[in-house]
Amino acid sequence: MAELLLWILFGMLLLFFVLLFVVPLVLFALFYVFDQRQKQHAVLRNYPLLGRIRYFFEMIGPELRQYLFEHDTAGKPFSRIDYQYVVLSAKYGKAMIGFGSRRDFEAPGFYLQNSLFPKLAEELRVEKVPVKTKKYDLLKETLISRKEVQRDVLFDAWLLKEEDAVIIGRRRPQPFRVRGLVGMSGMSFGALGENAITALSEGLGIVRETWMNTGEGGISPYHLKGNVNLIMQIGPGLFGVRNEDGTFNWDKLREWAAHPNVRAFELKLGQGAKIRGGHLEGHKVTPEIAAMRGIPVGQTVDSPNRFKDLADAAALLTFVQRLQRETGKPVGIKLVVGAPEPFEQLVQTMKELHIFPDFITVDGGEGGTGATYPELADSVGLPLWAALPIVDNTLKAYGIRDEITVFASGKLFSPDRIAVALALGADVVNIARGFMIAVGCIQAMRCHTNQCPVGVATTDPRLQKALVVEEKKYRVANYVLALWEGLFHVAAACGLESPRQFRREHVVYKDGMGRVHRLNEAGAVPKLTWDALSHSERVDSM
Repeated sequence: MAELLLWILFGMLLLFFVLLFVVPLVLFALFYVFDQRQKQHAVLRNYPLLGRIRYFFEMIGPELRQYLFEHDTAGKPFSRIDYQYVVLSAKYGKAMIGFGSRRDFEAPGFYLQNSLFPKLAEELRVEKVPVKTKKYDLLKETLISRKEVQRDVLFDAWLLKEEDAVIIGRRRPQPFRVRGLVGMSGMSFGALGENAITALSEGLGIVRETWMNTGEGGISPYHLKGNVNLIMQIGPGLFGVRNEDGTFNWDKLREWAAHPNVRAFELKLGQGAKIRGGHLEGHKVTPEIAAMRGIPVGQTVDSPNRFKDLADAAALLTFVQRLQRETGKPVGIKLVVGAPEPFEQLVQTMKELHIFPDFITVDGGEGGTGATYPELADSVGLPLWAALPIVDNTLKAYGIRDEITVFASGKLFSPDRIAVALALGADVVNIARGFMIAVGCIQAMRCHTNQCPVGVATTDPRLQKALVVEEKKYRVANYVLALWEGLFHVAAACGLESPRQFRREHVVYKDGMGRVHRLNEAGAVPKLTWDALSHSERVDSM
């Protein structure tokens, strides 16, 4: 018996030796021979084994930099601190810091002008409405584990007074009134999976006084899950309102206009991250998405660069006017500003024809997308800081500013950024990537591959199971509530009763020499850079 045990032990040791040394040596030898003979990779041809190690580290390099080597304030498009702000707000209902700001106060940047006599809580023009949600309590955290529990809570929704509500499309039979200044920017079903869209819809539905832009992919059943206000976006591909031959279907438009959740329509002329039509990779086009959009299953689809029948401002505005008449609801346009002159020509045509879109969504070049080309994302279209004053100034110069509500979008993920956007001319703001982070996005930067590891930007059922709707919807609700409350905190610090009172005189810009520029000074805004108004460089005016 003892001899048998010794033989078994010897066999196990021999197997261990073979697995540990012999098998790797054989594999390395095979790789060595193969790599020397292949003709595709120069590094592998000269340095077979070292080359494979190089490719291994190249593959995991982004993750190493993101989690180990990159500074907390250095990551792009969102730094670790930016990201944590959204996550903490979504999970715990608030984001707090200790000891001091990590902003580089020697660098140029925006600052909110605090008042020597800020407003007290009872002086604010706010209505606090209790909202039932869930948040986490952190019980214990160690190096390798975190123990926390989710519990029911009542948070206050800090809303505008009824008389201060933003009225979108006041001339329409069915205007859209909002008392929360933050909503969701366009994100299509297809770019995001059904679990993500459902969590966003149900989370926004919890807080009520907000909206969800559908993106140009049309309205899916998942957008309707949360009974939330919808802005239906119509892109050049006409998804959701098209005939089989690709022409516009007015009957489908009227059907959606009759839906009580559809509060407005938006024509997408452009997007900051891609000055062209939408793009959806074929591996994201499931049978359900194909049926909804009227496209072949599994086929990559690119929307045209513009609406085929809308080649100039007059045609665009005439189409907007017909949409307004057919729907009875607000109709707006989403655009990217490239220079003052083209936008002024559009506004001049509005004035001449006396046709005004009910709202204009100004998307900055720093905005995000599911799929685009770097040359478009990096260099085509102005960032939001430059675009907003152009839009606001032009509308005021032509005397039609009160006719049009201005939406702003482009990395407006925190109350201080939102406050600056309001001061530069926005009435309300849209957020996309902040909401993606709230439902679990980890910035893997794989939105275009259908391989999102956390189930957000994918239609793959296997990957989508990571996103649990019942848990993530409360994070969406908490994030919105934290933004609304934070906006009132910033307004109070600036001596204002309401975020609606932000104007350019409430923001200053400090340049690299320490000189301070007021934004309401003539010629001040074009000198500025949007450099790092983020939570990697926090505005600490409260």
